[in-house]
Amino acid sequence: MARIAISLCGEGRGHATRICTLIEHLAEEHEILVYTSADALAFLKLRHPSQGGNVEVREIPGLLFQYTSGRLDVVRSITAGIDYQARVLGPLTDRLMRELDAFDADLGITDFEPGLPRACARQGIPLLSVDHQHFLLAYDLGVLPWSLQWHAWLMGHAVWVCTVGASDTVVSAFFRPPLRRGWEHVVQVGPLLRRDLLGAVPEDRGYLVSYLRRHTPFATLASLADCGLPVRVYGLGEREPFGTLSFHAIDGRRFVDDLVGCRALVAAAGNQLIGEALQLGKPMLVLPESAHAEQLMNAHFLAAMACGDFCLLEETTADRIRAFVAGIDRFRPALAGVVGRMDGTNDVLDVIRHRLSLLHTPRRDPLPAAPVGGVTARDAAE
Repeated sequence: MARIAISLCGEGRGHATRICTLIEHLAEEHEILVYTSADALAFLKLRHPSQGGNVEVREIPGLLFQYTSGRLDVVRSITAGIDYQARVLGPLTDRLMRELDAFDADLGITDFEPGLPRACARQGIPLLSVDHQHFLLAYDLGVLPWSLQWHAWLMGHAVWVCTVGASDTVVSAFFRPPLRRGWEHVVQVGPLLRRDLLGAVPEDRGYLVSYLRRHTPFATLASLADCGLPVRVYGLGEREPFGTLSFHAIDGRRFVDDLVGCRALVAAAGNQLIGEALQLGKPMLVLPESAHAEQLMNAHFLAAMACGDFCLLEETTADRIRAFVAGIDRFRPALAGVVGRMDGTNDVLDVIRHRLSLLHTPRRDPLPAAPVGGVTARDAAE
């Protein structure tokens, strides 16, 4: 049994869902200590409410996107990130070093969180990076518009800040373009999917599922309510019904059941949710925010796969949603090629087992980093 410390970004549901999948498997054999904040903290505390068993969840200060008048504010988000790095990251790293020492950690795993990588580096603990954001650095993004390629270059600097000193780098994404030169060490895997979703048989019960970010404008909700089908909305908390919309708190089992039974999704353009929809063969209309470059990139990749379409969140209309629903059959051929084939969980577990197998005695002898940052997929399989 190993002791594994995990940290993850607290923004949204994607990071938490990905890490929950890993925890489901790792907790069967290992002790797990998890650090996170915000949405992910609430999600994980619900799944692991006490300190009993092999999983403990602790709160840390985290980075969040900043919004002004319901729209993503890039300048405020960057400013908040600089302030976080200047005032919060140092004390957080010191705290994590003390707690990792008390926990006697063998391995660190991070999903786009900057404190644990620094603590692991100083403690000589090997670190595995498992996230989506490394696609900004590692993937050939030549199919994207030039404006988004420029944004990817700019946003890539934040990835460097968040993850330093990783022994292994895994990118989890629903798309898989070629790797850039110099990034051949990266292990490419699909989204990490929960067991209850993997065993599900898709149906069409005649409704839409919508997962929306907390600052979604009311005009988008009004368009959904006028789309001609019942819509089950997640991400905005429980509310009174509005027209054909019903609002539901995040509940993993209920969400999966609704996802399995929906006709299609109209939702934010998050990597994890798109991967879940593709696994079940569900067409998607994704609604990226115009200022959210990562979601715009996800939307372009989804459209390039011909498994769905996209519309800017701020330009969403009932007519646009109706047109998508009326034309969902055009996505069936491409969806047939990916349904049931998206899960990357076993590939990540192979990398983790490989890294644990390299541990020396005594337990925390510092491990040299791999020459270019990690094991290859072939190394992990050996």
